[in-house]
Amino acid sequence: QILLFFQDQILGMRWLNELIGSILTSIGLNIDEKIGGMLHFFIYDSIKIFILLSVLIYIISYIQSYFPPEKTKKILGRFYGIWANILGALLGTVTPFCSCSSIPIFMGFTSAGLPLGVTFSFLISSPMVDLGSLVLLMSIFGIKIAVAYVIVGLIIAVIGGTIIEKMHMEKYVEEFIMKSSSVDISSPDLSKKERLQYAKEQVETFKKVFPYILIGVGIGAIIHNWIPEIWIERVLGGNNPFGVILATIVGIPMYADIFGTIPVAEALLTKGALLGTVLSFMMAVTTLSLPSLIMLKKAVKPKLLILFITICTLGIIIVGYLFNIFSFLLY
Repeated sequence: QILLFFQDQILGMRWLNELIGSILTSIGLNIDEKIGGMLHFFIYDSIKIFILLSVLIYIISYIQSYFPPEKTKKILGRFYGIWANILGALLGTVTPFCSCSSIPIFMGFTSAGLPLGVTFSFLISSPMVDLGSLVLLMSIFGIKIAVAYVIVGLIIAVIGGTIIEKMHMEKYVEEFIMKSSSVDISSPDLSKKERLQYAKEQVETFKKVFPYILIGVGIGAIIHNWIPEIWIERVLGGNNPFGVILATIVGIPMYADIFGTIPVAEALLTKGALLGTVLSFMMAVTTLSLPSLIMLKKAVKPKLLILFITICTLGIIIVGYLFNIFSFLLY
Protein backbone atom coordinates (compact mmCIF):
# COMPACT_ATOMS: atom_id res chain seq x y z
CA GLN A 1 0.00 0.00 0.00
CA ILE A 2 2.82 2.42 0.84
CA LEU A 3 4.59 1.59 -2.43
CA LEU A 4 1.36 2.07 -4.38
CA PHE A 5 0.73 5.42 -2.68
CA PHE A 6 4.30 6.53 -3.48
CA GLN A 7 3.93 5.55 -7.14
CA ASP A 8 0.44 7.02 -7.65
CA GLN A 9 0.38 10.13 -5.45
CA ILE A 10 4.04 11.16 -5.11
CA LEU A 11 5.56 10.15 -8.45
CA GLY A 12 2.41 9.92 -10.55
CA MET A 13 0.81 12.94 -8.84
CA ARG A 14 -2.69 11.57 -9.31
CA TRP A 15 -3.94 14.30 -7.01
CA LEU A 16 -2.68 16.85 -9.54
CA ASN A 17 -4.40 14.98 -12.36
CA GLU A 18 -7.71 15.09 -10.48
CA LEU A 19 -7.21 18.76 -9.51
CA ILE A 20 -6.59 19.89 -13.09
CA GLY A 21 -9.53 17.79 -14.28
CA SER A 22 -11.79 19.48 -11.72
CA ILE A 23 -10.58 22.97 -12.70
CA LEU A 24 -11.16 22.35 -16.41
CA THR A 25 -14.59 20.89 -15.70
CA SER A 26 -15.50 23.89 -13.54
CA ILE A 27 -14.83 26.28 -16.44
CA GLY A 28 -17.09 24.31 -18.76
CA LEU A 29 -14.65 21.95 -20.52
CA ASN A 30 -15.44 18.25 -20.88
CA ILE A 31 -12.19 16.35 -20.29
CA ASP A 32 -13.70 13.27 -21.93
CA GLU A 33 -13.89 15.12 -25.24
CA LYS A 34 -10.95 15.86 -27.56
CA ILE A 35 -10.25 19.52 -26.71
CA GLY A 36 -10.74 19.14 -22.97
CA GLY A 37 -8.83 15.86 -22.89
CA MET A 38 -5.91 17.34 -24.82
CA LEU A 39 -5.68 20.32 -22.45
CA HIS A 40 -5.96 18.01 -19.45
CA PHE A 41 -3.11 15.80 -20.72
CA PHE A 42 -0.90 18.77 -21.66
CA ILE A 43 -1.31 20.78 -18.45
CA TYR A 44 -1.03 17.78 -16.12
CA ASP A 45 2.03 16.24 -17.81
CA SER A 46 3.80 19.59 -18.18
CA ILE A 47 3.42 20.51 -14.48
CA LYS A 48 4.26 16.98 -13.29
CA ILE A 49 7.43 16.72 -15.41
CA PHE A 50 8.55 20.22 -14.43
CA ILE A 51 8.18 19.53 -10.69
CA LEU A 52 9.75 16.07 -10.80
CA LEU A 53 12.70 17.07 -12.96
CA SER A 54 13.44 20.29 -11.08
CA VAL A 55 13.73 18.32 -7.84
CA LEU A 56 15.60 15.42 -9.42
CA ILE A 57 18.12 17.52 -11.33
CA TYR A 58 18.83 19.56 -8.21
CA ILE A 59 19.55 16.40 -6.18
CA ILE A 60 21.52 14.66 -8.94
CA SER A 61 23.57 17.79 -9.70
CA TYR A 62 24.47 18.13 -6.03
CA ILE A 63 25.73 14.54 -6.05
CA GLN A 64 27.61 15.19 -9.30
CA SER A 65 29.48 18.09 -7.71
CA TYR A 66 31.51 15.48 -5.80
CA PHE A 67 32.67 13.90 -9.07
CA PRO A 68 34.29 16.51 -11.37
CA PRO A 69 35.61 15.24 -14.76
CA GLU A 70 39.24 14.72 -13.70
CA LYS A 71 38.23 12.80 -10.59
CA THR A 72 35.87 10.67 -12.66
CA LYS A 73 38.66 9.86 -15.13
CA LYS A 74 40.88 8.71 -12.27
CA ILE A 75 38.15 6.48 -10.85
CA LEU A 76 37.41 4.90 -14.24
CA GLY A 77 41.13 4.42 -14.88
CA ARG A 78 41.41 2.03 -11.93
CA PHE A 79 39.14 -0.59 -13.49
CA TYR A 80 39.73 -2.95 -16.40
CA GLY A 81 37.76 -5.36 -18.57
CA ILE A 82 34.02 -5.74 -18.27
CA TRP A 83 34.03 -4.09 -14.82
CA ALA A 84 35.31 -0.91 -16.42
CA ASN A 85 32.50 -1.11 -19.00
CA ILE A 86 29.93 -1.63 -16.26
CA LEU A 87 31.27 1.36 -14.35
CA GLY A 88 31.27 3.48 -17.52
CA ALA A 89 27.64 2.54 -18.17
CA LEU A 90 26.67 3.27 -14.57
CA LEU A 91 28.40 6.64 -14.80
CA GLY A 92 26.10 7.45 -17.69
CA THR A 93 23.07 6.97 -15.45
CA VAL A 94 24.07 9.88 -13.19
CA THR A 95 24.68 12.32 -16.05
CA PRO A 96 21.41 14.00 -17.08
CA PHE A 97 22.54 14.75 -20.62
CA CYS A 98 20.99 14.25 -24.03
CA SER A 99 22.99 12.40 -26.69
CA CYS A 100 24.47 15.60 -28.15
CA SER A 101 25.79 16.88 -24.84
CA SER A 102 27.20 13.44 -23.98
CA ILE A 103 29.51 13.41 -27.01
CA PRO A 104 31.93 16.15 -25.80
CA ILE A 105 32.31 14.22 -22.52
CA PHE A 106 32.92 11.02 -24.51
CA MET A 107 35.60 12.84 -26.49
CA GLY A 108 37.21 14.13 -23.30
CA PHE A 109 37.29 10.67 -21.76
CA THR A 110 38.77 9.18 -24.95
CA SER A 111 41.49 11.83 -25.24
CA ALA A 112 42.32 11.25 -21.57
CA GLY A 113 43.38 7.71 -22.48
CA LEU A 114 40.43 5.75 -21.10
CA PRO A 115 39.71 2.47 -22.97
CA LEU A 116 37.51 3.06 -26.00
CA GLY A 117 35.02 0.41 -24.92
CA VAL A 118 34.51 2.14 -21.58
CA THR A 119 33.87 5.51 -23.21
CA PHE A 120 31.35 3.95 -25.61
CA SER A 121 29.55 2.24 -22.72
CA PHE A 122 29.21 5.71 -21.22
CA LEU A 123 28.12 7.21 -24.55
CA ILE A 124 25.34 4.64 -24.98
CA SER A 125 23.97 4.72 -21.44
CA SER A 126 24.19 8.48 -20.80
CA PRO A 127 21.30 9.59 -23.04
CA MET A 128 19.40 6.31 -22.81
CA VAL A 129 19.09 5.91 -19.04
CA ASP A 130 19.60 8.15 -16.04
CA LEU A 131 18.22 8.54 -12.55
CA GLY A 132 15.82 11.27 -13.65
CA SER A 133 14.32 9.10 -16.38
CA LEU A 134 14.01 6.19 -13.91
CA VAL A 135 11.82 8.26 -11.59
CA LEU A 136 9.80 9.73 -14.46
CA LEU A 137 9.27 6.29 -15.99
CA MET A 138 8.13 5.02 -12.58
CA SER A 139 5.55 7.81 -12.42
CA ILE A 140 4.02 6.70 -15.74
CA PHE A 141 4.72 3.02 -16.36
CA GLY A 142 5.25 1.73 -12.83
CA ILE A 143 8.30 0.59 -10.91
CA LYS A 144 8.81 -2.81 -12.59
CA ILE A 145 8.84 -1.45 -16.14
CA ALA A 146 11.02 1.52 -15.18
CA VAL A 147 13.64 -0.67 -13.50
CA ALA A 148 13.53 -3.15 -16.40
CA TYR A 149 14.07 -0.31 -18.89
CA VAL A 150 17.14 0.92 -17.01
CA ILE A 151 18.58 -2.59 -16.67
CA VAL A 152 18.25 -3.44 -20.37
CA GLY A 153 19.67 -0.02 -21.26
CA LEU A 154 22.72 -0.74 -19.12
CA ILE A 155 23.07 -4.21 -20.67
CA ILE A 156 23.08 -2.71 -24.17
CA ALA A 157 25.70 -0.17 -23.06
CA VAL A 158 27.97 -2.79 -21.47
CA ILE A 159 27.68 -5.25 -24.37
CA GLY A 160 28.17 -2.49 -26.94
CA GLY A 161 31.25 -1.14 -25.21
CA THR A 162 32.68 -4.64 -24.75
CA ILE A 163 32.26 -5.50 -28.44
CA ILE A 164 33.99 -2.29 -29.51
CA GLU A 165 36.79 -2.95 -27.02
CA LYS A 166 37.30 -6.54 -28.24
CA MET A 167 37.42 -5.41 -31.88
CA HIS A 168 40.24 -2.93 -31.12
CA MET A 169 38.65 0.00 -32.96
CA GLU A 170 41.04 2.67 -31.64
CA LYS A 171 42.46 3.30 -35.11
CA TYR A 172 39.03 4.46 -36.24
CA VAL A 173 38.98 7.38 -33.80
CA GLU A 174 40.04 10.67 -35.38
CA GLU A 175 43.68 11.53 -34.71
CA PHE A 176 43.00 14.94 -33.19
CA ILE A 177 41.16 13.21 -30.32
CA MET A 178 43.68 10.45 -29.71
CA LYS A 179 46.63 12.86 -29.84
CA SER A 180 45.11 15.68 -27.81
CA SER A 181 46.79 16.03 -24.45
CA SER A 182 44.61 15.89 -21.37
CA VAL A 183 45.75 18.31 -18.71
CA ASP A 184 45.24 16.79 -15.27
CA ILE A 185 43.97 19.64 -13.19
CA SER A 186 43.07 18.90 -9.60
CA SER A 187 39.60 20.18 -8.93
CA PRO A 188 39.27 22.36 -5.85
CA ASP A 189 37.05 21.17 -3.05
CA LEU A 190 33.73 22.97 -3.05
CA SER A 191 31.97 24.16 0.03
CA LYS A 192 28.43 22.99 0.73
CA LYS A 193 27.13 26.41 -0.30
CA GLU A 194 29.01 26.21 -3.62
CA ARG A 195 27.62 22.72 -4.27
CA LEU A 196 24.08 23.96 -3.61
CA GLN A 197 24.69 26.89 -5.95
CA TYR A 198 25.99 24.51 -8.65
CA ALA A 199 22.86 22.37 -8.31
CA LYS A 200 20.68 25.48 -8.57
CA GLU A 201 22.48 26.54 -11.76
CA GLN A 202 21.79 23.14 -13.34
CA VAL A 203 18.08 23.56 -12.62
CA GLU A 204 18.21 26.98 -14.29
CA THR A 205 19.83 25.34 -17.34
CA PHE A 206 17.05 22.74 -17.38
CA LYS A 207 14.44 25.52 -17.45
CA LYS A 208 15.98 26.82 -20.68
CA VAL A 209 15.42 23.50 -22.47
CA PHE A 210 11.99 22.89 -20.92
CA PRO A 211 10.20 24.38 -23.98
CA TYR A 212 11.50 21.41 -25.98
CA ILE A 213 9.98 19.06 -23.43
CA LEU A 214 6.69 20.92 -23.84
CA ILE A 215 6.83 20.08 -27.54
CA GLY A 216 7.05 16.40 -26.62
CA VAL A 217 4.13 16.78 -24.21
CA GLY A 218 2.15 18.55 -26.94
CA ILE A 219 2.77 15.73 -29.41
CA GLY A 220 1.74 13.25 -26.74
CA ALA A 221 -1.47 15.20 -26.08
CA ILE A 222 -2.35 15.18 -29.79
CA ILE A 223 -1.69 11.44 -30.10
CA HIS A 224 -3.63 10.76 -26.90
CA ASN A 225 -6.77 12.62 -27.97
CA TRP A 226 -6.80 12.99 -31.76
CA ILE A 227 -5.11 9.96 -33.34
CA PRO A 228 -7.59 7.07 -33.71
CA GLU A 229 -6.69 4.09 -31.57
CA ILE A 230 -7.04 1.71 -34.49
CA TRP A 231 -4.26 3.52 -36.38
CA ILE A 232 -1.76 3.03 -33.55
CA GLU A 233 -2.79 -0.59 -33.04
CA ARG A 234 -2.44 -1.30 -36.76
CA VAL A 235 1.06 0.19 -37.01
CA LEU A 236 2.56 -0.46 -33.57
CA GLY A 237 0.25 -3.10 -32.12
CA GLY A 238 0.54 -6.86 -31.88
CA ASN A 239 -0.84 -7.50 -35.36
CA ASN A 240 2.22 -5.90 -36.97
CA PRO A 241 5.29 -8.12 -36.49
CA PHE A 242 7.50 -5.32 -37.77
CA GLY A 243 6.22 -2.74 -35.27
CA VAL A 244 9.43 -2.75 -33.19
CA ILE A 245 11.64 -2.30 -36.26
CA LEU A 246 9.39 0.48 -37.59
CA ALA A 247 9.35 2.31 -34.23
CA THR A 248 13.15 2.11 -34.02
CA ILE A 249 13.65 3.42 -37.58
CA VAL A 250 11.13 6.25 -37.05
CA GLY A 251 12.81 7.25 -33.79
CA ILE A 252 16.35 7.62 -35.18
CA PRO A 253 15.86 10.84 -37.23
CA MET A 254 14.12 12.56 -34.33
CA TYR A 255 15.92 14.58 -31.68
CA ALA A 256 14.75 14.79 -28.10
CA ASP A 257 16.01 13.82 -24.69
CA ILE A 258 14.23 11.06 -22.81
CA PHE A 259 12.15 13.56 -20.83
CA GLY A 260 10.56 14.93 -24.00
CA THR A 261 10.08 11.41 -25.38
CA ILE A 262 8.28 9.88 -22.38
CA PRO A 263 4.97 11.81 -22.87
CA VAL A 264 4.87 10.63 -26.50
CA ALA A 265 5.56 7.06 -25.37
CA GLU A 266 2.83 7.34 -22.73
CA ALA A 267 0.29 8.42 -25.34
CA LEU A 268 1.31 5.63 -27.76
CA LEU A 269 0.98 3.02 -25.02
CA THR A 270 -2.51 4.14 -23.99
CA LYS A 271 -3.55 4.03 -27.66
CA GLY A 272 -2.66 0.38 -28.05
CA ALA A 273 1.04 0.28 -28.98
CA LEU A 274 2.90 -2.66 -27.45
CA LEU A 275 5.20 -1.97 -24.52
CA GLY A 276 8.37 -3.27 -26.21
CA THR A 277 7.60 -1.24 -29.32
CA VAL A 278 7.21 1.93 -27.27
CA LEU A 279 10.46 1.29 -25.36
CA SER A 280 12.32 0.70 -28.64
CA PHE A 281 11.02 4.05 -29.92
CA MET A 282 12.23 5.81 -26.76
CA MET A 283 15.67 4.22 -26.93
CA ALA A 284 16.10 5.04 -30.62
CA VAL A 285 15.12 8.69 -30.18
CA THR A 286 17.43 9.27 -27.23
CA THR A 287 20.45 7.20 -28.30
CA LEU A 288 20.57 7.44 -32.10
CA SER A 289 19.21 10.89 -32.88
CA LEU A 290 20.44 12.27 -36.20
CA PRO A 291 22.07 15.43 -34.72
CA SER A 292 24.11 13.35 -32.27
CA LEU A 293 25.27 11.00 -35.05
CA ILE A 294 26.41 14.01 -37.09
CA MET A 295 28.42 15.24 -34.10
CA LEU A 296 29.88 11.78 -33.49
CA LYS A 297 30.96 11.54 -37.13
CA LYS A 298 33.45 14.35 -36.44
CA ALA A 299 35.09 12.28 -33.70
CA VAL A 300 35.15 8.79 -35.22
CA LYS A 301 35.67 7.34 -38.68
CA PRO A 302 32.80 5.81 -40.70
CA LYS A 303 33.58 2.17 -39.83
CA LEU A 304 33.37 2.81 -36.07
CA LEU A 305 30.29 5.01 -36.50
CA ILE A 306 28.52 2.26 -38.47
CA LEU A 307 29.49 -0.32 -35.84
CA PHE A 308 28.11 1.92 -33.07
CA ILE A 309 24.81 2.43 -34.94
CA THR A 310 24.53 -1.29 -35.74
CA ILE A 311 25.14 -2.40 -32.14
CA CYS A 312 22.65 0.10 -30.72
CA THR A 313 19.99 -0.59 -33.36
CA LEU A 314 20.17 -4.38 -33.01
CA GLY A 315 20.22 -4.11 -29.22
CA ILE A 316 17.18 -1.82 -29.21
CA ILE A 317 15.22 -4.06 -31.59
CA ILE A 318 16.04 -7.23 -29.62
CA VAL A 319 14.99 -5.54 -26.37
CA GLY A 320 11.73 -4.41 -27.98
CA TYR A 321 10.78 -7.90 -29.12
CA LEU A 322 11.77 -9.45 -25.79
CA PHE A 323 9.54 -6.98 -23.92
CA ASN A 324 6.66 -7.72 -26.29
CA ILE A 325 7.06 -11.48 -25.82
CA PHE A 326 7.23 -10.99 -22.05
CA SER A 327 4.06 -8.86 -22.16
CA PHE A 328 2.17 -11.57 -24.11
CA LEU A 329 3.27 -14.28 -21.67
CA LEU A 330 2.37 -12.13 -18.66
CA TYR A 331 -1.06 -11.06 -19.88
